[in-house]
Amino acid sequence: KDTYKISGGLHGVGVSCVNALSTHLEVTVYRDGKIYKQAYAQGIPSYPVKAVGTTELRGTTVHFVPDSTIFTTTIYNLHTIVGRLQELAYLNVGLTMELEDRRELDEQGNPFQQKFHSQGGLLEFAAHLDSNKVSIMPTPILVEGEKNNVVVQVAMTYNTGYSETVVSYVNNIHTIEGGMHVTGFKRALTRTLKNYSDKSGLLEKAKIEIIGDDFREGLTAVISVKVAEPQFEGQTKTKLGNAEVQGAVESCVAEVLHYYLEEHPKEAKLIINKVIVAAQARQAARKAREMVQRKNVLMSSSLPGKLADCSERDPALCELFLVEGDSAGGTAKMGRNRRFQAILPLKGKILNVEKAQAYKIYDNEQVRNMITALGVAIETGESDQASNLDKLRYHKIVIMTDADVDGSHIRTLILTFFFRYMRQIIEKGYLYIASPPLYLVKRDKEAHYCWTDAEKEGYVAQLSLKDGKTDAVSVQRY
Repeated sequence: KDTYKISGGLHGVGVSCVNALSTHLEVTVYRDGKIYKQAYAQGIPSYPVKAVGTTELRGTTVHFVPDSTIFTTTIYNLHTIVGRLQELAYLNVGLTMELEDRRELDEQGNPFQQKFHSQGGLLEFAAHLDSNKVSIMPTPILVEGEKNNVVVQVAMTYNTGYSETVVSYVNNIHTIEGGMHVTGFKRALTRTLKNYSDKSGLLEKAKIEIIGDDFREGLTAVISVKVAEPQFEGQTKTKLGNAEVQGAVESCVAEVLHYYLEEHPKEAKLIINKVIVAAQARQAARKAREMVQRKNVLMSSSLPGKLADCSERDPALCELFLVEGDSAGGTAKMGRNRRFQAILPLKGKILNVEKAQAYKIYDNEQVRNMITALGVAIETGESDQASNLDKLRYHKIVIMTDADVDGSHIRTLILTFFFRYMRQIIEKGYLYIASPPLYLVKRDKEAHYCWTDAEKEGYVAQLSLKDGKTDAVSVQRY
């Protein structure tokens, strides 16, 4: 509190925790013209803090080695670090960060290097998130303000898609579960757009009831707030609990959005028309869902005909395999344990729900079969059942597709469906991806599945040792 104006830390134990979880840690501080240093081994100081030289620099460097007896892996994922530094560049305009990965060198002997810097801030962030979509606005709307000692920044835009993307941060911390700042944003968005549409008469002409979700279809927004004393719900800092932040964000967003709608009537009409289409699609989806549910009640068995179900009825013990193709589904049925493993073959590519309105998913047989087999409704703004996984029939759902381009595409489509409409299944850890082998190496009755070319070559050589005949070894590529 007395050191930083705003901070992501709550308890001041960050470096202490890193030290406790490292075999070696060394801190070098450049301050007041001197260089200070201290090293630790297994969390214990190797020597007291000492001055080791003079400098004109200011700052701190920390070197540490994660303890492999505590962590299952100590290899840092470059993609994760790059993503986080890119976020920080967008969130802190003008700040430059440099990343160097010396673990692997290129052909010239140089390490991987990347510089992160943003002058556009959240506007660039929103454009980046929307880069693969078609925007209906020339540039995102930027909200900047301060209320109740809360600094508010929001960038938002609309695209022709059907999904909502809202990412939020508090003091540079990614709050993946949202919180009061997200609640304030959504309330301001709904109230301001509703007031404008009522005033313009656009909703009255459409004669349709609008709910909050309709205002957020095709929305991409980045919310960043700076709070002096953030209160997070839980130690993981994934949800903000400060009540005063809701009012600050709501006030700032409503003020700027109201002005934007008044000054940009063309874009305002496009947004309201999109809201109306979203409401119409939602109503069509509800009718389609009710029709499917009525049909299931009338049928003697509400489960899909191609589902080979298991005999176990405890969801915690049951597994469902979503298998690409009827032929592979037949093979999977022969190899399963009927007591707790169920098989649902999926014929062809399922609907790309990222590019389709909600009501169309009920017209797709493959998606409909998955919904029915799982026993839970899709997540919508109207469905209480969606947030209740008590009726989920399997607590282990495995995606099994071929090890080729088509298989990868189908796997992506299935993952997209779960992410958009059954995200809680992912968050609860119920969804798995099977890793298919690339080869089957076989000779006579001896067979080996291989996941890499090196494995394949090894088994071919091993099976050829019997008589030196490689042509007697068969290799099947999946």
